Amino acid sequence: MSLNLGILLALACAIATQLGFLYKHKGANEAPLVDVKHPFRTAKQLWSCKWFAIGMGIAAGAWLLHVAAMTIAPLSVVQAVLSTGVVILAVLADRIFGFKVGMKQWIGVAMTALGLVLLVITLPGGSHGSHSAYSLAGMIAFEGGLLVIGAILIGGKRLGVPHHHHGIMLGAAAGILFGVGNIAIKALTGAGGLEGIITSPWLAVAVMSSVIAFYTSARGMQEGEAVPVIAATSTAANVANILGGIIVFGDPMPQDTVGIAVQAFAFVLVIAAALLTPPPVRAAAANGAPA
Repeated sequence: MSLNLGILLALACAIATQLGFLYKHKGANEAPLVDVKHPFRTAKQLWSCKWFAIGMGIAAGAWLLHVAAMTIAPLSVVQAVLSTGVVILAVLADRIFGFKVGMKQWIGVAMTALGLVLLVITLPGGSHGSHSAYSLAGMIAFEGGLLVIGAILIGGKRLGVPHHHHGIMLGAAAGILFGVGNIAIKALTGAGGLEGIITSPWLAVAVMSSVIAFYTSARGMQEGEAVPVIAATSTAANVANILGGIIVFGDPMPQDTVGIAVQAFAFVLVIAAALLTPPPVRAAAANGAPA
């Protein structure tokens, strides 16, 4: 029962996350360009935009749903469900924000649905519970590796990456940093009460990575198109967290060969739908008119 509730919470989180991202993108492009040299002024300018504030409010609700899901379900399962977000993004963009979604996007929806069904069927009985125990050395190595990758992506412009790719790289960097924070929060769910959470070094990691991800994400939205940047953010976060759940927290897999193969296929289907589903384009642009 708790596992099914965790999956439902994660699905609600996926919907809210993508909706929040779309509103934040709309607001970020009405604000002055993000300047990390003036973080407080930048934050005030972003929050002063109505659409950005609405997006952040929705994102806050999505974060609460995410934390709730992580407290009762394994991280890799929660993130597999959240991987549907890129496909949900296509649906929301089509129905609400004026993007045209083609056949390939709807094929992605079907792949995601099948993957989720297979995932739920193959979950072993031991999957119940939060699975928040971890190896300290493994946690440090994994989080450190993600931070290095995130820093490289943020510095892409200095590495000679073409300017038109920088928004997507910043989006991916933000996703990885969100992943760092989520993995740290997952560790905090097993910290043993309020005192354990306050004294844990992972609280500082969660806060620091979330703050940096906030500015990185906003700048990426200002430098790139909405759907590709948001898709890069969601996909990077989901891949980081699924790997973290399996590698760091030892989320269980089925005991028999067939179950392992089917569950692995389910994960591949869900992630492949997120990675391979092309972003929708503005309906006006698809019809040959300016977006």
